[in-house]
Amino acid sequence: RAEIKLEYKQLRVWKLKLSDAGIYTCKYGSHKVHISLHVFKLTISSDGHFLQNEVPELILMHNSSSPPPDLSITLFNSNNKKVIPELQNKASQKYILNLKKLEATDSGTWVCQVHSDSPLINQNISFAVKVLGFQKPDLERKYATVDSTVILSWHLNFQKIKWKEGFTGQLNWKQQESANVHELLDFNITAQGELHETKKSSNFLFEIPEREAKSTIVMKLPKVHFNHSGQYQCQLAYKGRHAQSKIELVVMKVSANPVGPLSRGANMTLICQVSSPLPPNAYLLWERVNGTQMDTKNSKQHEVKLEVNIRAAGLWSCHLIEDNARKISLHYHVEEDPVSINYVIIGASVGGSVLVFALACLCIISGISWQRRSQRAKRMAQARQYLLENKTCQCQ
Repeated sequence: RAEIKLEYKQLRVWKLKLSDAGIYTCKYGSHKVHISLHVFKLTISSDGHFLQNEVPELILMHNSSSPPPDLSITLFNSNNKKVIPELQNKASQKYILNLKKLEATDSGTWVCQVHSDSPLINQNISFAVKVLGFQKPDLERKYATVDSTVILSWHLNFQKIKWKEGFTGQLNWKQQESANVHELLDFNITAQGELHETKKSSNFLFEIPEREAKSTIVMKLPKVHFNHSGQYQCQLAYKGRHAQSKIELVVMKVSANPVGPLSRGANMTLICQVSSPLPPNAYLLWERVNGTQMDTKNSKQHEVKLEVNIRAAGLWSCHLIEDNARKISLHYHVEEDPVSINYVIIGASVGGSVLVFALACLCIISGISWQRRSQRAKRMAQARQYLLENKTCQCQ
């Protein structure tokens, strides 16, 4: 692994090993030149292939002539930001660095900077880190109403980092934390770096739509049922290690008790219900469309069911409010009982008829009274005329 180039006075050594470290002496006649060769070897756990939230371990081996120099080690991630190890052990010519949990954005080329003042050493050692994971690893909450369409998606980054080594994964669903797990689909990466999916569940109504992004796991519920709620967990597996990302689906439904039209003067209870407790910054709200402030009611903290007693027909809406923003809304139209409407029409008709009859009677009575007054005035006028003409009359 070595050769001498006499014309350049050089000794060339390739494929260095730790054992190659030491003091090299060049003699020419009575002249001697000593050169100290330091050899570093950096290794990273899992060959630099990690899943999200895993903690990589770096081992820096150093060999040189004694005494060994006092080295300072600085790490820079793929974004050229300084990284401080969580744990650092220093032994004789061996440094062990344990880093923090990795994120998907940590993929790229890292740099280990080795420095010493005496002897003067400034060495940059680059190494590759590939982190396979989700763009949104934290728990995501998604809201839906009964009979609506919902699309759940998990975005992987294996295309971005050109990950061509095989991994497998699966999508599971369970309604509650302690409930049984239902496996919905399996997926894996092919030798060509493509994502391949296989539907597992035959009794669960969902679809696998066409994906625009080749590194996205997509699941579609064309018609959501109330019992479709729960946690949907997408899990990755690579060489016995796992990473996962969850989406919690919360479903809302509304109902009435009693069911049917609202009778005049009767009460009805409208019920708005969600499938799981809401976070502290979310609540339910009932309101009557175009109603007053009296026609509203809010749920209490962590309440999953909100009931409101009503006496007025019309369009009522239940809203799910989170951070003062409406996430989803569901409407319920309360119709008035047709029998009550008929009673109102009949009452109005009877009342109108009575009023017309009373007006007619009043007109007849007024007409008769006017006619009698007119005849009396006419006889009085004739009597005055007779008196003026000195006519006499004999009373019988």
